[in-house]
Amino acid sequence: MLELLHIENIAIIEQADISFDAGFNVLTGETGAGKSIVIDAISAVLGQRASRELIRTGADKAFVSAVFTGVPAEWLEELGIQTEDELLLQREIHADGKNVCRVNGRPVTVTQLRQLGSRLLNIHGQHDGQQLLDEREHLFYLDAFGRVQDLLADYRREFSALQSLRRQIQDLQMDEAEKARKMDTLHFQIEELERARLKTGEEEELLSRRSFLRNSEKFISAVQGADYCLNGDDTGTGAVQLLQQARQALSSVKHLDDLYAGLSDRLEELYSEAYDISETIRDQQENFEFSPRELDDIEGRLDQLYRLKKKYGPSVEDMLAYLDRCRQELSAIEDAGDTLLHLEKHMQKQEAAARAAAEKLSHARKEAAQKLEKLILTELQQLDMGKIRFCVDFKPQPMDENGSDAVAFLMSANLGEELRPIHKIASGGELARIMLAMKNVLSQLDQVGTLVFDEVDTGVSGRAAQRVAEKMARISRTKQVLCVTHLPQLAAMADTHFSVEKGERDGRTYTRLQRLDTDLRCRELARLTGGEYASDAMLSGARELLDAAEEYKKKLC
Repeated sequence: MLELLHIENIAIIEQADISFDAGFNVLTGETGAGKSIVIDAISAVLGQRASRELIRTGADKAFVSAVFTGVPAEWLEELGIQTEDELLLQREIHADGKNVCRVNGRPVTVTQLRQLGSRLLNIHGQHDGQQLLDEREHLFYLDAFGRVQDLLADYRREFSALQSLRRQIQDLQMDEAEKARKMDTLHFQIEELERARLKTGEEEELLSRRSFLRNSEKFISAVQGADYCLNGDDTGTGAVQLLQQARQALSSVKHLDDLYAGLSDRLEELYSEAYDISETIRDQQENFEFSPRELDDIEGRLDQLYRLKKKYGPSVEDMLAYLDRCRQELSAIEDAGDTLLHLEKHMQKQEAAARAAAEKLSHARKEAAQKLEKLILTELQQLDMGKIRFCVDFKPQPMDENGSDAVAFLMSANLGEELRPIHKIASGGELARIMLAMKNVLSQLDQVGTLVFDEVDTGVSGRAAQRVAEKMARISRTKQVLCVTHLPQLAAMADTHFSVEKGERDGRTYTRLQRLDTDLRCRELARLTGGEYASDAMLSGARELLDAAEEYKKKLC
């Protein structure tokens, strides 16, 4: 249950705290006062999409928090959140698009917040009626009611496998001219890549060798200079020989004094290191033996690789992988006849499996449809639509990702009229009541504890409005209900009534929310009935409306 909603800087609401109660909660107020902004704030804190446009002008961020109670512990354990008596959801929406979400103080992603929020509360708005008019949504409603998600998932796996086989067969079923062109292209590409004799790592080796050859004069000069310093020439002695002589000079006295012994050992190490270096430098001089054409050959090979990379891939490894794919594709085309026979046999089996899964799904849907029809008719009778007929119509269709059923909700609003699609005959008021019936039936199947209705009573008036109010009251005995309405019948039936008023202060528009006592409720009901100026007769009528609502609710207890 939603107990407390805190709002900061959402549209024209600068700051508001709303304490909701169990049962039926109603928000009323003039159009534009900010009632639906409260619903937007609830939607935002539940992780739904929230535009930066929601942020109040002049503020750098908006903030919403909500406290829920009675939340099953396993929902929180899935997010790794410690179970507590209360669940606190928080969301900051920054002007730069950044979102900060927390559950019981622990940071979570918007997706995690939305997953948790969908279990806590359902919001039903005016657009839901338009969804009911869209026959493409009817199958979704039926599947949600019938809880056929597992069967639908099983079918989709089979259908996906069937589609994959169909694509493979289609790829192999090319005409002879296309087949010949494809084989010619593959033969050319394979021969070109095979002639190139590509080797993994070759390009890196060539680039390194080219860099060496381009700078060969510098390398030769440096190595020869180092060799002269270390080894000297025919006329002079190098550092290696001099270190050898110094080592021999000290070795004759190293046994006489520890100092000279240490110096002799250090000279021994210097001589060994210098000797190793001089030998390595001499070995490097062998690399300077190269052909004058070697650099041209390397440039030519690199140019060949560059041209091939433009056609077949950004690296030698990618080109070799492409070569393997070409060989496999050519082999598949050459063996297409045998492969096609194999795939067609496999496809027949897979099509039978998909069709069996579709029939199983369709059977479950039809069973669910019978139950849905009965429940919807019962709900509609309670909403003063006792003469209406409602049914779920099935028509077979070619299998797609949703099965082999085309589903449409049909109704007859008047006695003697034939069943027709809802969008062709339902008035606004009838549509609102059908939608309410549908939502009530579906909500009974889940564990969501709070239902929010945002002006879903549009187009309803008179006796029909009274029946909608009674239905809301009955729902609120098992679930918490929050409702934004303009109808006095619904407002009178509420257990808790809030008014939403818009005003101005310091040149800014702001919204104020107030919990109404009995006297204020009478004035608000009178305003809903007759306008801004309430006469004594209107106030008396409002009191009678409240008294009648209280009597009705006593019968529900």
